[in-house]
Amino acid sequence: MELSKLLMPEAVRVLSQVTSKKRLFQELGEVAAQAYGLNASVAIDGLQERESLGPTGVGHGIALPHARLEDLDRIVGVFLRLEKPLDYDSVDRQPVDLVFALFAPKDSGVDHLKALALVSRTMRDAGVCTKLRANTDPAKLHAILTETRAPQAA
Repeated sequence: MELSKLLMPEAVRVLSQVTSKKRLFQELGEVAAQAYGLNASVAIDGLQERESLGPTGVGHGIALPHARLEDLDRIVGVFLRLEKPLDYDSVDRQPVDLVFALFAPKDSGVDHLKALALVSRTMRDAGVCTKLRANTDPAKLHAILTETRAPQAA
């Protein structure tokens, strides 16, 4: 599994201002709708439902919201870089500025977990995060995220 298969260039955005987690999920749903043809409200509801189980802010300014959806035939991703960090209820209580959301088919099982592990490994790489924070061009952000890296243990 590779990020280049999960993340289309048009699903990468830079947002200047997001005022709440609810608004962030709306943005994620709208980008997923535009890039992959998902139903935005279904995607938003899926993210909110998953978030109600516990926050997906993993620390160090990173959030990995995800949802399993009906009528989806493959796992897809959306990446947002926030110019103004957002209070997200992260495990380390730090605001979030890098958000990588995954949307997976309801019955994706282990593939969903593999995709989440891949995104998590990528976003745990301090060098990748430094590059992401230093760029505001969505094409460059996509290139940074999808460049091939040597596999590491999860």
